[in-house]
Amino acid sequence: MLEGTRAETEPVLDSGLLDVLREASVRTARSGRPDEEALRAVRGSGLLGLVVPVEYGGAGRGASEVNAVVGEVARVDPSTAIILFQHYAVSARISEWGTPAQQARLLPEMAAGRVLAASAWSETGAGAAKKRLASTGRADADGFWTLDGAKSFTTGAGIADLYLVLVQTSEAEPETKLDDSRYGSQGQTFFLVGADNPGLTPDLSLDLAGMRGSATGFVSLSGCRVADEDRLGPLGRATEIIAGVRETGATLGAVSAGIARALLELARAHAARAGVSADSPLSARLVDLATSVEAIQAVVTRAGRREAPEPGIATLHSKLFASQAAEQIALEVSRLMGSAGYVMNHRLNTLLADARAVALMGPANQLCRELIAVSWQR
Repeated sequence: MLEGTRAETEPVLDSGLLDVLREASVRTARSGRPDEEALRAVRGSGLLGLVVPVEYGGAGRGASEVNAVVGEVARVDPSTAIILFQHYAVSARISEWGTPAQQARLLPEMAAGRVLAASAWSETGAGAAKKRLASTGRADADGFWTLDGAKSFTTGAGIADLYLVLVQTSEAEPETKLDDSRYGSQGQTFFLVGADNPGLTPDLSLDLAGMRGSATGFVSLSGCRVADEDRLGPLGRATEIIAGVRETGATLGAVSAGIARALLELARAHAARAGVSADSPLSARLVDLATSVEAIQAVVTRAGRREAPEPGIATLHSKLFASQAAEQIALEVSRLMGSAGYVMNHRLNTLLADARAVALMGPANQLCRELIAVSWQR
């Protein structure tokens, strides 16, 4: 369970839940499938309501608490941490952009753990910045929309109850140089699509190297009919919603921070078993690793507190630095442990693959670099 009621108080996760997730991470590393026991535990824990406003039954927390919870979960189960992060992102968008009817219908269900949300934005050929969407939304005469297309790398595919889907609803105008700094393009719109919609089909055929329990796969839209009341935000202006996402300070760097802590714990346990003394070269290497972990946590914490002059840029920096540093820590721990970690199912190798996966998740690291560079030109 999630303890604490004040927004400025760091949430505390129940140790029993963390034990369940830790065991689940071992199973999913082998199966490559989301773990049902872990999902049940998360739904019953109160975690899904973390960012839902108090008036709708949630905890009403902000980015600092999101980063803290996601990081702590990632320490034991990075795949579940990614699922949570995406759920929080959709919850926050509904809280910020949803109509009163949408909020009243969805937010209490999310807070109660009955609705798990996922984002379906990416698709093959769209580019990291989602500027060339092939999926479309067509307005019908009866006030409904028909969505068609295929989404790729959707975290939570097949396990989510609600999808935030990004489609092209009108032709985009030629973009200016300043538009290079945007994630998404003109004429794009968000729709909230229930998993029970007959026009939506998830596909979990991907055999992932990392984040194997995150249910990351494809979502097909074929004649998917949704009411205009299911549209989230202004028509054709999804970029305004996307632009505000990173301004919140919630960062995927929190997942990397949790992975880095788990890697450090592995290395310290290895040193303890080997009886390493405090003045040995190995101890010095461990201290350097611990310093890197502290640096990751510092940039993630700073992003969540929105203390930087440009909070959105700080969020990009935190994701970029944390994911790169966590991967480097994984490689160093691999060298430090030597043959002790040279087994396919060793947790070290699972964490290394998970660390690499974060760099590819949106916004992917290369896009982070481009967005930061364009901000300098402005």
